[in-house]
Amino acid sequence: MNRQDGRGLDKLRKITITRNYNKYAEGSCLIELGNTRVICTASVEESVPPFLKGTGTGWVTAEYGMLPRSCQTRIQRGRDSGRTYEIQRLVGRSLRAVTQIKLIGERTIWIDCDVIQADGGTRTASITGSFIALCDALNKLKKDGFIDHIPVKDFVAATSVGIINSSLLLDLAYEEDSRADVDMNIVMTGNGEFIEIQGTAERKTFQKEQMDKLLALAKKGIEELIGLQKDLLKGVLKI
Repeated sequence: MNRQDGRGLDKLRKITITRNYNKYAEGSCLIELGNTRVICTASVEESVPPFLKGTGTGWVTAEYGMLPRSCQTRIQRGRDSGRTYEIQRLVGRSLRAVTQIKLIGERTIWIDCDVIQADGGTRTASITGSFIALCDALNKLKKDGFIDHIPVKDFVAATSVGIINSSLLLDLAYEEDSRADVDMNIVMTGNGEFIEIQGTAERKTFQKEQMDKLLALAKKGIEELIGLQKDLLKGVLKI
């Protein structure tokens, strides 16, 4: 099948990550994935949730939201959906999986993912961009003398894959995602270990052989994304 933007079935959309996008946040970036754009900011707060007080352990958590006109019709402010909560929990889980939170000290790093334009893949772009913002925030803590080193044990990124008319596609735009027979969101570390696999048969069931091919396709895309992260964080993160 032919894709609207002309790219191959196994190709990512054009991706650009601009670090230090917000001058006030300890860490931030703008991630542009095709026509999807998300601002990811990391803020350091000198406190932790009640269940961690007195433990010496820190916390990494996330919030996610879409601007009112980030998609084709206006989204009313203040109406967070179950989808919103599910995505922000996913972002938080993904970042905590590669962060040694015991070494942060009793402080919280808040990750805010603000979608300014949505064209599919907002959750995966949020994870990939948030990792950059998190590392820059941790690097600031290190420079300020609060921690000895950046307590991150691996890279993490995410992408989507799907099946449309028996064709396997990498990195679905909205038009593709909305008509996919099967769609999946995959979160993976730099060592190739899975953090999360979200897969659904929307219109047709799928076989294990197809799932294995989708996971291999996602791995290919995530390796490219992590390669970009490594280039951007060269000199900051040494793993």
